[in-house]
This record gives sequence, C-alpha cells and structure tokens, in this order.
Amino acid sequence: MEKNWTQTRKPTFNRDGALKMNDIAKTVFAPIYPVIARNALAVTGITRGVCLDLGTGPGMLAMAVAREAPRMEVVAFDFSADSRQLAIDNIEEAQLSHRIVTADGDVHAMPFADDYANLIVSRGSMFFWRNLQDAFREIHRVLAPGGATYIGGGFGSLALKEQVVAEMLKRDPEWDCYVKKKTGDDGHQRFAKMFSELGCRNDYRIIDDDTGFWIVLTK
Repeated sequence: MEKNWTQTRKPTFNRDGALKMNDIAKTVFAPIYPVIARNALAVTGITRGVCLDLGTGPGMLAMAVAREAPRMEVVAFDFSADSRQLAIDNIEEAQLSHRIVTADGDVHAMPFADDYANLIVSRGSMFFWRNLQDAFREIHRVLAPGGATYIGGGFGSLALKEQVVAEMLKRDPEWDCYVKKKTGDDGHQRFAKMFSELGCRNDYRIIDDDTGFWIVLTK
C-alpha cells in the first residue's frame, strides 16, 4: 500500500507557512470551522469527554469544538512548534485557555494513553500524513471505546466551499486546494482495504458529499 496516496505535493512546514495558514484561517477560512465542528458533533453524537484535534495548526477547529461542545475538554495537537505557538496565542486571545490545552508530537506515534479521546477530529491534516495506515492504527489505539472520529477535509457546506475556493483563487491562481485530492471510487476501495488490514472492516464509514470528505471511525 502506498504511504499516502491522497497527497498531491510535498508540503513545506516552516514558520512562514504557519503564519500564512494562521492568516488564512482567521480570514477566508474563518466561517467554515464552526460549521465543521457542528457537523462533527452531529454526525458522531459525541458532545462530552475529550476531543483531540489532530494537525490543529492555528487551533481554529479546536476552538470551534470548544465553543460548540461546552462539556468537552479539547486538546489541540500538532507536530509543528511554530503552529503550536500560534495556536496558544489564538486560544489565549479567544479566552479559551481554560478549555483547551495544546500538545505536540507525531500523529504516527502520539503521546497519549490507549482509549484516551472520545472524539478525534482533523481537517486537512490527513492529506499530509506520511503513512495513512500507521496514522489510523495509532488513532484507533488512542480512540476510546464508544468514541468516533471525524477526519478528512472540506468546508462544511457547498456554499462555503464555493465561497472559500473563489476567494483563495483570487488571492493565488496557483493555490493547491486539497479539494483536488478527492480520492474517488478507487480511493474508497483503498480505504476499505486499509481498514480491513487494521481489523476495522465494519467500524468505519466515509462521508463524501457537500460537507467534504470525512472518515468516521468508531470503536
């Protein structure tokens, strides 16, 4: 199995990239995070316990979940020290430091105990993971019994997708929108094979609609 067939380019992660993502997340992308958070909570039915946001970047989805689910503890997790500091700053500015903690590490070897998180979310990060199978094996380990994931990419609704894509292409006609990374029927089969190999054949479903492309893995 290819390590990550959804990846279309080699990403560059540095301070400049983190600052650029922070700016975009707080402007063009800002409307999508509350919608994605509400979608994640509605789809999984999980509104309490621990929520782990993988590849949190500047922390916008983590903050949206904290606002939408006041009974959840939220962990904003990223491998980038630059992104983590931006997330800390944004969380403090939003006065959500009492609700959200940050952590850093590798999604392929997370520093969390077995059965740690009730809800695991991630938007856009999956397309940059080195090895999808290793990452989802680790996600399944960390996921608590009765828990679920909402992992993938999208803009929450068709209207928001059209709005964001149009604005981003105005800013940069060369913008590599990960909407282009849609996996299609072949990708669905690859995920089926991967989850079968992980022993999760009947424990996941794929949402591929106007809200985006999302993997809901249960345990």
